[in-house]
Amino acid sequence: MACGGFVCSKTSLCILNLIYVMVSLLMISVAAWGKWFGLVSSFRVMAAVIAVGLFLFVVAIVGLCGAVKHHQVLLFFYMLILFMVFILQFSVSCACLAINKEQQNLLLEIGWNKSESMQEDLERSLDCCDFLQVYYNESCVATCFKNQTCRPCSVIIQAYADDALQFVGGVSLFFSFTEILGVWLAYRYRNQKNHQQNPGAFI
Repeated sequence: MACGGFVCSKTSLCILNLIYVMVSLLMISVAAWGKWFGLVSSFRVMAAVIAVGLFLFVVAIVGLCGAVKHHQVLLFFYMLILFMVFILQFSVSCACLAINKEQQNLLLEIGWNKSESMQEDLERSLDCCDFLQVYYNESCVATCFKNQTCRPCSVIIQAYADDALQFVGGVSLFFSFTEILGVWLAYRYRNQKNHQQNPGAFI
């Protein structure tokens, strides 16, 4: 059977969703590993990564079950959810790639002020103190604080922010196109007939 038929569409959709399953399990494992070994003390960050991983896992399982069983309802909801995720992820990736320096600095400062545990993680890992200016009369977990040689964390974070946003935007844009590929495959597969089961009817 030529590629583009029932079997090829089914196989392609199964492979795509198996990749999503592996990515989701990797996200959950990395978040749990980081929390277990104390690399990330922020519960919100860990919970957000695990929640995204679980959501992707559920969507992938729905797509996998729909592909294996050629289930019309599961494939329909899979297409709907994946298309909504595509719109959201495509928008986020475009925003990451188009953000300017002023907007970037504003977002970094807002994010810094939201979580004290995340501040401690960054101060410890980047060896810096505070955001815009170092205050030695306050506490800081960075090792440089004892010698009073610390730099503000904003200087270090901004040095990596451009590359990080470009990387996140590019990866997110790539995965958004795999999602629209999944929608197209599910739509095509949903309207194909299985000659092995019922040669005379569309399922």
